[in-house]
Amino acid sequence: MIESLHSPHIVRVKALISSKGAKERRESARYVAEGAQFVREAIKAKATDQVDALYLTANGRSRLENDQIDLAKFKCEDVTDAVMKAMSETISPQGILAICKIPNPQLETLKLSGKSILLYLHEIQDPGNAGTILRSADALGATAVITSPGSVDMYSPKVVRSTAGSLWHLPIFERVSLENMQQVFPNLAFATLAADGKTSVRDYEVAGDTLLIFGNEARGLAGLQIPQSATALSIPMGGNAESLNLSSAAAIVLFELTAKIADDK
Repeated sequence: MIESLHSPHIVRVKALISSKGAKERRESARYVAEGAQFVREAIKAKATDQVDALYLTANGRSRLENDQIDLAKFKCEDVTDAVMKAMSETISPQGILAICKIPNPQLETLKLSGKSILLYLHEIQDPGNAGTILRSADALGATAVITSPGSVDMYSPKVVRSTAGSLWHLPIFERVSLENMQQVFPNLAFATLAADGKTSVRDYEVAGDTLLIFGNEARGLAGLQIPQSATALSIPMGGNAESLNLSSAAAIVLFELTAKIADDK
């Protein structure tokens, strides 16, 4: 049982979740995740070996055991409520916190189906948007999520919370330029989401492996050299709202395109 508020375990966790934690996460290839859902998704993805340590309060342990989760799959550390509070970023921690390994997938080994949908996030800054987009990509069957240089850290605590465990289910490639994507996958089709897009997402036909490009929340795709072959998509809206939140718009586009692929099978 870890009881001391001066424990090195607390120091390690706080280094990973602090405001300057991005450097520590990159150098250690580790990140912090909280909650029962994250543990359940790790088991579903058969990724329990990617969890270095699972910290549990008495209530947290009881919750997972009541869910019939086999804790023998993890290296568990029991902690007091005070220690968990010191570790956690959340106001009301569930008593379940893990240190996990950051995967290092290689873009060159990514296998495409001929109708794969890849998401490219250009300088996305909002952690909630990034995490929710990743969760939608997981739910709707995208193949991978790629972020540009200058985008939010996909393993920061706020992004991790927003993914609700979807980090386990599909590969993430960070700090990849669009030029690099074109070099590795020269036959990709490109589509962007733009306010002045000429093609309704309902009319777009998925003709091959496609990279969906979503831009910065404020600047959009400004400054990005988009291939001339890219199709600028729009979402038809019959209501009064002028625009959609980025993560909502991404989910709609993903749903429309993956539904078309499913219908073609």
